Amino acid sequence: MSPETANLSSARPIKIAILAMGGEGGGVLADWIVDAAEAQGFYAQSTSVPGVAQRTGATIYYVEVLPALRTEGREPFFGLMPTPGDVDVVIASELMESARAVQRGLVTPDKTLLITSSHRVYAMPEKMAMGDGRADAGQFTETGRKAAQRYVSRDFAALAERSGSVISATLFGALAAAGVMPWNRGAFQAAIERGGVGVAASLKAFEAGHDAFLRDEAPATAAVPPADAGADSRLASRVEQVRRDYPAECVDALVHGLARTADYQDLAYADDYLARLAEVRDADRRWGDGSWRMTREAARYLALWMTFEDTARVAELKLRKHRFERVRREVRATEQQLMHINEYFHPRVEEIADTLPASMGRWLLGSGARRGLLERLTREGRVIRTSALGGFLMLYAVAGCRRFRRSSLRYERENAAIEDWLARICRTAPQDYALACEIVECQRLIKGYGDTHARGAASYALILSALDGGAQDAARVRRLREAALADESGAGLRALLGAAA
Repeated sequence: MSPETANLSSARPIKIAILAMGGEGGGVLADWIVDAAEAQGFYAQSTSVPGVAQRTGATIYYVEVLPALRTEGREPFFGLMPTPGDVDVVIASELMESARAVQRGLVTPDKTLLITSSHRVYAMPEKMAMGDGRADAGQFTETGRKAAQRYVSRDFAALAERSGSVISATLFGALAAAGVMPWNRGAFQAAIERGGVGVAASLKAFEAGHDAFLRDEAPATAAVPPADAGADSRLASRVEQVRRDYPAECVDALVHGLARTADYQDLAYADDYLARLAEVRDADRRWGDGSWRMTREAARYLALWMTFEDTARVAELKLRKHRFERVRREVRATEQQLMHINEYFHPRVEEIADTLPASMGRWLLGSGARRGLLERLTREGRVIRTSALGGFLMLYAVAGCRRFRRSSLRYERENAAIEDWLARICRTAPQDYALACEIVECQRLIKGYGDTHARGAASYALILSALDGGAQDAARVRRLREAALADESGAGLRALLGAAA
């Protein structure tokens, strides 16, 4: 029945669920839909159900549109929240949000159009996992395809960013292209114009989302630039050395490692990185199986370990220009608006001692009285506004400690652990290449800073103790490492070691 002839008794509402996180404009998208419907003389209502997705907070916006012309003295009753099995369109701002909609039963194969952005915003449990805690994006996609009557997935977030807008505008364009609403494309665009905020950018993003929806497949991903495309030009000779002295399977990892270590400290530090890898490469050439797995993985993990996150590194990263620009984009602040950034710091005594020269750090940690005094002084933590001159200069001074990094207590400890790790690898490779590769992989446990780093380092030490105690078996070391990665408390690893004992 056309909208012109529909009436309250015969018309059926179009039910739309929008799942979006904070800052993505889910409420704006719902308002645009309601505004467009009311401009056509239809009935419409939107509600929202706030929730938490362990990211920035997720909200379900629910919109019902009754395609019947308004009648004086009569009003329809609308639902306040989506009912499982009875939703016509689900719009998800991110891939995991689409999976949450499927899990809630909002997506059904008999009626639901599922429009989702294909990008990921990782949840806190994914970020905090000891290993790679990311959920399988392919599984989310496959689940959505099976659950929906029609499934459309595009990177609407990237389209919005290129248009200088937010994802709600590209998703609105996708809804327009879907043809499920009883009004034309111009009515969608008019709703954006009536909104009066960021109209030009929103319309540009709307067009991008509209066109992307109509493509049969998502556009091909842009070619990945060579690993050294954005590298420091001072590294050119070292990159050529890597291409000359290492097999092709390892070059990409080494070039990235060079760029990372040089950025972290200096060119001499990048040279140290290459010198350390040379011995691993030689052992792999002599004792390896031809896959170069040991060298390739050692190149990755050595770069990560040598660029450990100390207080100087954390301060430096917080002050980088592109971080301020990224935050400004995320909060959608204009050039005319003031933006304040508050940084929350709660350093532990160990982290403060680690920044000091090695002898001074040991002196600080060696006295209970000194530790206790410092713990009382730092118990509450601090809030530093890096967008203000005072806060910026304070972190700038901390970041400047990088020039003394090689004399710090943290460097002394990490450097000794790195040398021991490399020696174990090269010592093991002649007897058991597979075991040497597993020892390389154990570096995955060393990550982050603060409590996260301490827990990982403790699990790593337990596995080394097992190796020293006779656990010279690749399969067993892999099981121990996987147990440690699966449980950050280390309880699973200790239970496995106890059972073996």
